[in-house]
Amino acid sequence: MSNVKINTVTGQIAPEELGITLMHEHIVYGPPGWEGDQTIAPFDRKAIVAAAVETLSQVKPFGIKTFVDVTTLDSGRLLPEIYKEISEKSEVNIICATGYLNEEKGSSTYWKLRGMLGDVSDEIHELFLKEIVDGIHDTDIKAGVLKVGSSKGIITDYEKTMFKVAARVQEETGVPIITHTEEGTMGPDQAQLLIAEGADPARTQIGHMSDNLDMEYQLKTFKQGVYVAWDRMGLQIVGGCPMDEQRYPVIIDLIKQGYGNRLMLSHDSIAHWLGRPLNIPEDALPIIANWHPTHLFKNIIPELKKGGVTSEQIKTIIEENPRRLFAGE
Repeated sequence: MSNVKINTVTGQIAPEELGITLMHEHIVYGPPGWEGDQTIAPFDRKAIVAAAVETLSQVKPFGIKTFVDVTTLDSGRLLPEIYKEISEKSEVNIICATGYLNEEKGSSTYWKLRGMLGDVSDEIHELFLKEIVDGIHDTDIKAGVLKVGSSKGIITDYEKTMFKVAARVQEETGVPIITHTEEGTMGPDQAQLLIAEGADPARTQIGHMSDNLDMEYQLKTFKQGVYVAWDRMGLQIVGGCPMDEQRYPVIIDLIKQGYGNRLMLSHDSIAHWLGRPLNIPEDALPIIANWHPTHLFKNIIPELKKGGVTSEQIKTIIEENPRRLFAGE
């Protein structure tokens, strides 16, 4: 058994205890600014817990043992006690994140204002490290992954600071880095930057690679030794996301080329929206009908098998690769 220990919201486990794992999902998500709407849409702990437990109860029959919540500090990751309650009630491991989204979609103003008075890298480092080593807020609930993101077509100076700090904290703790890419751009660049700053490619997962179907883009990222997440399955059209029918042939091709041992699948789904729920037009509902964690088992895996992907390769993608990412293999 590995000596590596993984922070879940209920305590530490070994990589071998992860089991089948969804690597990129959200229990809650709230774009910066949702807090100001709480007169109309107040924070509702009971609703969050109920929605998350219901979501996890739907995936448990498929063998899911671990759910990685990648909600960042600026997108609604609030009370860690909620994650613990959900994990205990659902009997599913939950791993939560520390880190920040990209400059445009995150809450960059705070750190940019502090940065006007000097370099804030050490302050951000102190925050990330404390949440991983000591605990979040005044609890002993610790983050188990680092999350950072970049913009469309660029990694801004603000984002570079976050990436560099994440690489530094990973060197000190061994915690995996999971990234957000915007509209199918900057995956290879993220990998290059993180590795140049000392990040371990075996503990690095480049996210939202399902937003770009260009094989050159995919291979340029894979060839740096990082893990790659096709983690927006079921999320179609929104933000330029391709349709799943377009994604399946590319995933199958990558697996047949031998990259299945660095590939992961997830949905970027949201169990509960903070603030007011989205008003999704009725004609758009069928397009996102499969944007849910059961999609992997009900639809994706059968489609991959139709394309010649074996059960052993599926197991590698949904069970072995998450274990290896956390173990640094």
